[in-house]
Amino acid sequence: MAELDSPIPRRRLGKTDLAISELGFGAASLGNLYHAMDDGDVDATVKASIAAGINYYDTAPHYGFGLSERRLGDILRDRDGMVLSTKVGRLLHPLPHHRGTRQRSGFCTPMPFEPAFDYRYDAIMRSYEHSLQRLGLARVDILFVHDIGQLTHGDRHDETFAQLTRGGGLRALEELRAGGQITAFGLGVNEWEICVAAMDHADFDAILLAGRYTLLEQRALDVFLPACERRDISVIIGGAYNSGILATGTRRGGTLHYDYEPAPADIVRRVARIEAVCDRHNVALPAAALQFSFAHPRVASVIPGLGRADRVLQTVELYRASIPAAFWAELKAEGLLRHDAPVPEEAA
Repeated sequence: MAELDSPIPRRRLGKTDLAISELGFGAASLGNLYHAMDDGDVDATVKASIAAGINYYDTAPHYGFGLSERRLGDILRDRDGMVLSTKVGRLLHPLPHHRGTRQRSGFCTPMPFEPAFDYRYDAIMRSYEHSLQRLGLARVDILFVHDIGQLTHGDRHDETFAQLTRGGGLRALEELRAGGQITAFGLGVNEWEICVAAMDHADFDAILLAGRYTLLEQRALDVFLPACERRDISVIIGGAYNSGILATGTRRGGTLHYDYEPAPADIVRRVARIEAVCDRHNVALPAAALQFSFAHPRVASVIPGLGRADRVLQTVELYRASIPAAFWAELKAEGLLRHDAPVPEEAA
């Protein structure tokens, strides 16, 4: 596939020299998220993204229990200019008698491993070494601490946060960065509150925040994003479609998903109102959802999950779609978007 004439612009990551494409690739799909992908489709999908100008790829040991890392490393190896992030915080323990591809934690994977949370110094170092082996790479650019916080750990939050802070997890990341084994580190989470708390314990370069700064949610404007601005921390946005409802809209029938669960009635009504504004301005809802996140100056990249080669091309079209200024203005006038939320420059 030939590369597109107009490459995707790149943005600097925090205080580093890394330049990442403002449209990135979320690689959970390569771990067989919800359904299996064969190796041919994986190869075609990643290569389509490279041809489209994407140079930033995010994976994790949890994605298919090692499968996503194995697949992604095989394709990106020896390609210049690629920026890769993976995650720490879970160790994969072998399951000697595991067979088959039944769905586990959302992944239809044959990999005979079971993840276990561990944020201590030795676990962070082991996780990084294991990721290098699965990826088949000598280094990784960015490490994110995966799923730390109250939302994931509930009653165990104090314990796991202590592992990261007093147990040396953050110290391990600082040593890896100081030694040049990685260029940057931060958190990869679904809640911004833990990010603000953790900023007092380490000098982060970037935070991958999923689902908490979207067309439906902008509370991150109050505390989180200003804190990132003060500390020169870049933000990478995952979950720009809020688990699907901002991609599908409300009119397709079947179960609508929001934040990994069936969408509550108030969210469905709000999305329906946004869809009505989209209709009046001839704007595709997923294009608006995708482009909204890019508008904040702290955001370095948005990384939708990309599970097919044609989905890559569709996403690039959504990213480049023209959206009139009047569309954003009406969303704000209708109370569907905060008045202080930045909107794309073209529309401002």
